Amino acid sequence: MDSESNLIPADQPVYDLRLTAAELKITYNALKSYFDDFGHAESEIHDLTRGVLEKLPGEHEIRAIDLDDELRKLRALHGA
Repeated sequence: MDSESNLIPADQPVYDLRLTAAELKITYNALKSYFDDFGHAESEIHDLTRGVLEKLPGEHEIRAIDLDDELRKLRALHGA
């Protein structure tokens, strides 16, 4: 059996990810840092990372998330 026959096509979504506001902010910031670290030599990775960032809410929406407040809400929900 050809091992490539089990691969997901490159242009098909693989995973549907649901994030809390705190997780979204962390994910966005991590991807943005990753994106900012690439130079011209890694243009394909840069472009791919930009595409993922474009699927997320914009920078202004992310900045509006108060991480400390979101963490307080999560602690309250979990009784910590």
